Amino acid sequence: MNVIRTTPPRPVDVTAVFPQLAPLARPAIRLHPRPGDPSRHDSSIGGPLLWPADEPWPHCDAPHEGGGQVLARVRVEQRVRARAAAHPDGTPGVSSYTPEEQAILEQIDWDFERPDGPVPLLPVAQLYVRDIPVLRPPGQADLLQVLWCPFDHPEMYMPRTAVFWRSAAAVTDILTSPPEPFDVEHEEYVPEPCVLAPERITEYPNSLELSEELREQLGDWSRWQAADAGVDSSYAPYPESFYHSNLSVAPGWKAGGWPQWGYTDPAPRQCPACDTAMDALLTIDTFEWDSGNRSWIPYEDQAAASSTGQRHRDTQRPTAVQIGSGYKQQLYICPAAPEHPHIELMQ
Repeated sequence: MNVIRTTPPRPVDVTAVFPQLAPLARPAIRLHPRPGDPSRHDSSIGGPLLWPADEPWPHCDAPHEGGGQVLARVRVEQRVRARAAAHPDGTPGVSSYTPEEQAILEQIDWDFERPDGPVPLLPVAQLYVRDIPVLRPPGQADLLQVLWCPFDHPEMYMPRTAVFWRSAAAVTDILTSPPEPFDVEHEEYVPEPCVLAPERITEYPNSLELSEELREQLGDWSRWQAADAGVDSSYAPYPESFYHSNLSVAPGWKAGGWPQWGYTDPAPRQCPACDTAMDALLTIDTFEWDSGNRSWIPYEDQAAASSTGQRHRDTQRPTAVQIGSGYKQQLYICPAAPEHPHIELMQ
């Protein structure tokens, strides 16, 4: 992990304006995924997993009615995009298929039938606690692995995830060729292999999770003026929007912190095994930033984010993942027993 990403300081110290928020601060780690070539010993998005050779690879046995994107073709297109991104000057030939890739594409039969049986899961995230210290694993575990079934599932309209905790030191015989699904629902369900640049930040709750009294104060422009917070006067009609976009929850892939809301109002997040209130574990985000939260763009990405070409797309959606119409998939775990079943929501 030799990449660095630095989030600019927040434009306002929100606890100086609203001291009631100070006890609600939570640490989060922005993952800052960027296309790369991670190994099994790296924290990554979409990279290979440190998986024991003697442990069965997880499969999904639910019905799968979608599909149509052959995984081998998706992988080839990912490699072509990676070469093009590594040569932004347009070096001739980098966007062409290699003979090996052309052979793979020629072997694909478009009139295919999905093989019978359960669907092997795809790696989504591998996070070592040494890199992501906000994780609170059970027992002696020091590694979190998240996989998903790359199909929409009833009542979810997004992939179904599986969460595994393990001790990295206990994996001495590694599975080097895990099974893969033949096809996927959408190519956006195949994460581009990405290295990470973890960065610790502090978050505050989405305003929908605050008390009615505090929300009224956030919406009172005179409070911001009295504190001489320097908020642009264009926010005078809706200062709560300034808090939402710039001071509360960071966009992008992250571990821990507070969940973002908006697609729905806050939903109960109770452990299905013991009814304990669950904590945010991982946010899988379509976008690292958008037009409404540009203050979160890392210094190192601001030039690319200001462009209108491919660099803009690569920075805004480095993993190529898309949830729904551009939403987030949020995973929650039980703080009392992280090994209990997790839950997931779309936002």
